[in-house]
Amino acid sequence: MTAITSTSTRRKNTPAQVLTASLIGTTIEFYDFYIYATAAVLVFPALFFPGSDPMSALLASFATFSIAFFARPLGAIVFGHFGDRIGRKVTLVTALLTMGISTVTIGFLPGYHQIGVMAPLLLALCRFGQGFGLGGEWGGAVLLATENAPEGKRNWYGMFPQFGAPLGLFLASGSFWVLLHYISPEAFRSWGWRIPFIASILLIAIGMWVRLSITETPEFKKALEKKQRADVPLVELFRNHKRGLFLGTFMALATFVVFYLCTAYLLSYNVSVLKISFLEALKVQIYGSALFGLTVVISGKLGDRFGRNQMLAMSIALTALFSFSFPFLLSGSIEKIYIFCTIGMLIFGINYGLIGTALAAPFPTHVRYTGSSMTFNLAGIVGASLAPYIATWLNTNYGLPFVGYYLLVASLISLACVFALGMNNKQAN
Repeated sequence: MTAITSTSTRRKNTPAQVLTASLIGTTIEFYDFYIYATAAVLVFPALFFPGSDPMSALLASFATFSIAFFARPLGAIVFGHFGDRIGRKVTLVTALLTMGISTVTIGFLPGYHQIGVMAPLLLALCRFGQGFGLGGEWGGAVLLATENAPEGKRNWYGMFPQFGAPLGLFLASGSFWVLLHYISPEAFRSWGWRIPFIASILLIAIGMWVRLSITETPEFKKALEKKQRADVPLVELFRNHKRGLFLGTFMALATFVVFYLCTAYLLSYNVSVLKISFLEALKVQIYGSALFGLTVVISGKLGDRFGRNQMLAMSIALTALFSFSFPFLLSGSIEKIYIFCTIGMLIFGINYGLIGTALAAPFPTHVRYTGSSMTFNLAGIVGASLAPYIATWLNTNYGLPFVGYYLLVASLISLACVFALGMNNKQAN
């Protein structure tokens, strides 16, 4: 620890280093996460769950998709502990490696026809590793940005790790689109789907190089100097910060629900219900990721100018209104699908660009890694883990209006939590 502290006092991170390091990690993490989500729709039902009818296989594939969300809080606890105890940098490097290794391994897994029931079990184990790594990655990346931010620019800096999500989605969807465009469907199902998973090793190498070049954040160094370190951050969090943990978790509920309805569920709906080609369905995803990225960037400036919680409340209120459009826009026309994607991703980008800074804000430095990671990942469990599954089940049994009602309930809960956390402070909220 002494070596880390003394080195960090000699050298200061530049804004370019900070923003690149916070962006590259989340880009890699979300790229890894989204290639799984895409493969869970396009490949995994037949490869790992054969013998079932198509809908049952898809639901089983979505069930393995949900495993990562239950692993994320465990990752948040473990990596958050070390991030609050020994530092952000080392913890971020370890989290990146954990998820990267899990992702590359998926690219080499044999299918059900080769090793039987061990195939889905190994897939589930790798999916757990992805979630465990992401559970520690996201919170550290947000803190790396916000704890280096100059006065009045915390929301702008906090936007950069969030921008990794649309960039990762774009790269993931784009890689599958290129493969499907240039190789046959048979080749894609046989071996082509493995390429995005194995290729992530190149992104991991870049991420490691960038992450190893940075020093500790100024706020964490100050906490060390003042000896403000919790012995067990998780215990401190549940003892003294239960309100922030609870409200933060449900404030991000709508964030996760709307995103996975507009990505993983929409991809599945387009392919399995509307019978849109894989290529066209992926084009919708690529288009959505571009809109998502645009509004994430805008959100940082809007949050610093008008207030983070004010902008969050507006985006969630618009999400609630958007929920009523489901039976009208998901009714079979590709033009309506693009309208649905446009509205959903534009609204969502404003919300997502600010949610990272908002979840970190209620916690003091010595438990901030654990606190922000736990709120984000608990929100992932309640809002995202089963969202594609629930939406598929609701549509199958009750129809599209009930998928919209599901989003409406989530939006109203999140909006109440934003108001409970307070709307008065434009910068610190």
